[in-house]
Amino acid sequence: MPGSAPQTPAGPRVPVHVAVIMDGNGRWAKQHGQPRIRGHEKGAESVRVALRTCRKLGIQYLTLYAFSVENWGRPKAEVEALMGLLRKFLRDEERELHENKVRLRAIGRLSDLPESVRKELTRVMAATAHHTGGTLVLALSYGSRTEIAAAAKEIARQAKAGILDPETIDEATVTAHLYAPDIPDPDLMIRTSGEMRLSNFLLWQLSYAELYVTDVLWPDFREEHLTKAVEEFSRRQRRFGLVG
Repeated sequence: MPGSAPQTPAGPRVPVHVAVIMDGNGRWAKQHGQPRIRGHEKGAESVRVALRTCRKLGIQYLTLYAFSVENWGRPKAEVEALMGLLRKFLRDEERELHENKVRLRAIGRLSDLPESVRKELTRVMAATAHHTGGTLVLALSYGSRTEIAAAAKEIARQAKAGILDPETIDEATVTAHLYAPDIPDPDLMIRTSGEMRLSNFLLWQLSYAELYVTDVLWPDFREEHLTKAVEEFSRRQRRFGLVG
């Protein structure tokens, strides 16, 4: 019904794991005549909203594409501002993570991060490691091709050392050597700002995920938008290559 509030999805059709490409911060800033960093600051508010909405809907894992390996090529001032914003986010949000029993995880080449950011990230991950109320995964200095290549390199090393029989290598072997093999693959991938590409994000893990693209820019993404995406997910028939 037009104008009615979105209905909260219920039951098994709620995805266990939602992954998000948070796109549109720069465009939001340009539309509002503000510097790009203001778009990123506004986008941080959407992260809080998404995390709270996932908890409300019963979504157990939320993975956010926060900073890609390609993003290091942006202007130095913007990269430094983003790292500062990440450090501030970690400090500001730790209390809410504890209050909601949410565990923080991170995937990517974390050694690329500035030491101050890496220390803060490590500290908050350790402080929340015992929580079981949900998991927030930040993809930082992340690239899926880099992740898969690193897994292949380690598998080859083990095979060369005689630790692993090449004849036994299968999909499970590759999965076991990714950044976070214990986290289930995403059921739903959301991309904001209307762009129709994966941008080197979780290429292995998204093999059978449902894709949802919205024109809403990430800084404007709120509870009703995430709820709408989950409602759309609940109406789809997932076949995993089989006959429905």
